[in-house]
Amino acid sequence: MIARLSVSTALATASLVLLPAQALAQSGDDLDQASDAASARGTIIVSGVRQAYRGNFAISEIPQSIDVIDAETLEDNNLIRLNDALDLNASVARQNTLGGLWDAFAIRGFAGDENLPTGYLVNGFNGGRGFGGERDTAGIERIEVLKGPAAALLGRGEPGGTVNIVTKQAQIGQTFGTFGSQIGSFDKARSEADINLAVTDGLSARLVGYIEGGDTFRDTVDEFRWGFLPSIGLALGANTRITYDLEKTRVETPFDRGIVVLDGNFKTVPRSRYLGAPGDGDHIARAEGHSLRIQHDLDDRWSVLLGASIRDTLLTGLSSDADLSGSRQSLFRDGRSLARERRSRLYDSEQTVVRGELTGEFMTGGLRHRVLLGADHDSFDNYQQFGRTRPPALSTNPSEEAAYVIDILDPVYGRFDPPIPRPNNDRLDRQTSSGIFVQDQIELTDRLQVRLGARYDDFTLRTENYITDVNSERKDDRISPQFGIVYEVAAALTLYAAYSEGFRANIGTDVNGVIFEPEISKSMETGAKVSLLQGALTGTFTVYQLEKDNVLASDINNPGFSVAIGKARSRGVEVDMNGKLPGKVDLLLSYAYVDAESRSSVLDPNFSFEIKPGDPLINIPDHTFNAQLSKTFSVAGRQAKLGGGVQYVGERLGATGTEFYLPDHTLVRAFGEIEVVDNVSLFGTVSNLFDAAWYANSYSQLWVQPGAPRTATIGFRAGF
Repeated sequence: MIARLSVSTALATASLVLLPAQALAQSGDDLDQASDAASARGTIIVSGVRQAYRGNFAISEIPQSIDVIDAETLEDNNLIRLNDALDLNASVARQNTLGGLWDAFAIRGFAGDENLPTGYLVNGFNGGRGFGGERDTAGIERIEVLKGPAAALLGRGEPGGTVNIVTKQAQIGQTFGTFGSQIGSFDKARSEADINLAVTDGLSARLVGYIEGGDTFRDTVDEFRWGFLPSIGLALGANTRITYDLEKTRVETPFDRGIVVLDGNFKTVPRSRYLGAPGDGDHIARAEGHSLRIQHDLDDRWSVLLGASIRDTLLTGLSSDADLSGSRQSLFRDGRSLARERRSRLYDSEQTVVRGELTGEFMTGGLRHRVLLGADHDSFDNYQQFGRTRPPALSTNPSEEAAYVIDILDPVYGRFDPPIPRPNNDRLDRQTSSGIFVQDQIELTDRLQVRLGARYDDFTLRTENYITDVNSERKDDRISPQFGIVYEVAAALTLYAAYSEGFRANIGTDVNGVIFEPEISKSMETGAKVSLLQGALTGTFTVYQLEKDNVLASDINNPGFSVAIGKARSRGVEVDMNGKLPGKVDLLLSYAYVDAESRSSVLDPNFSFEIKPGDPLINIPDHTFNAQLSKTFSVAGRQAKLGGGVQYVGERLGATGTEFYLPDHTLVRAFGEIEVVDNVSLFGTVSNLFDAAWYANSYSQLWVQPGAPRTATIGFRAGF
């Protein structure tokens, strides 16, 4: 690791102007009308490309709760992982991240398929599926949390909402850049750069990249990752823009299931203790993606946006994981001998998306119509080759070597030769889906608008099981409607309500090769959007209820497969505020109450755990709160900023069908930055300031992910 880190640091330092960081320089027209709150903070958000699925609307006109996490907020807090950034929104809850190797989160209580990373959009394209590792925030202009009933437009999303990542786009005719490096706790070193170059008046290239290496707070676990995320922009006259984006990333880190918790004692082992096998080596996750978008303004009212993307990912590696079966787990007998499985993974995916939309407006009988028409086609191939060897049943009195035991109180790594994983799952899931959508928002009066829309989806899912030679296929289609109403009570207050139905294919099969019924959802929400202090402070208050059928959960006894748990419901209340207080103090506040529960009675056939109506959904806290304040001021004529924040996450279920709960936690963070010379700043951050013990997520009492202790970073940023 030392040699690898030295090489990475040297490469990073030597290539700062060619590689990665967070760019602050932004200018141009606000083509996608991103965020009222961001505008209130004085941030000019520019992509140069209209936003997919959005149309010509201000945030206050949309009958939906939308929260924006901008590049400035990411930079202030030094948030470099998507999962960490989403902690800033209380409606988002962490889920099982497959040993820290993919992004997994729930919005308003609904998480989707536990056997796949949580899907999200990148510039309007489905970009979250696949196995490319946790997404880095380098190259992100902003993160939009699109909460509530949007499935009738976006399609294939969870009813709780969708995350859309807007990347940093090449800015036509401009040259600017930032670069920087940082070091931090656990010997972490990282460098980033973001350079926008005007090649000609109509052609620009934006080169974004990062490289990072270091240890972690987990014993024997280190990380190495890099990414190159360039964007090319070409203007063909005043009305046509072509944008090409490349994503190329790699992550190398050991697979880490976390700690064990016996009898509710979260101090069973230290949070730093690694219970895998260092000799297994790293899991490697890599991604390569290409996207091309063409935007053409027909006139000042109508615009066409066409695009295509392809993304290929691969995840591979070996791991030694705690076995979850009580009939095989010796830990439940003596309190120290953890029986483990040896596992192998080769997960490969390829996703292709093409889409097009027409946006514009017209008048009929004095009524203004703003319409959005479009279609998309999505093809997703998900190949999973999974192997494992389990410990023998306790009834056979296996030896410690046969059970592949590690002593959780005094671990000795490499004590036994690891068993060779045997084939368990070798399957290709091939999903193709097509959709057509239409939306019309009609201004009935100066204050009252109505939104009508619908989406038609058609999908085919074929599964080929190469172990059982069982092939399965399912086809289905559905129309999903949406309705919304927006009423401007006054300049400072807008009321809205919305209803939507959703439709999403459940990919994969149960262990017997049966493809599940698609998920059907219904979403309702109502709320108020406020604009205070002459627009400097904006906020949204929302009440909602979501219901969906044919919900899946991971099959504990058959990894890579799912089981149907029936119906689920989520309802809650949200408050989001963003902007400036008097005294030029920046405020970010988010609170969510979420009541997410099963609505069906299910008996698991493998372990006989029972899910009852009213049981909470896993990893979903009732109450979550996040608040942050920061202030910019001058020191000896130089600009400086200080800020801090607090996050509270309530108690939540840690294992489905049990009484095991993760405790609540409160985390405090602090950050600061000061300009030392023109265009060069020093910055520092401290997360988990008071070194609280906390737990990010859990799948079972034996797979609990501890959160990081107090972590500090210091670094510099320079720009031109």
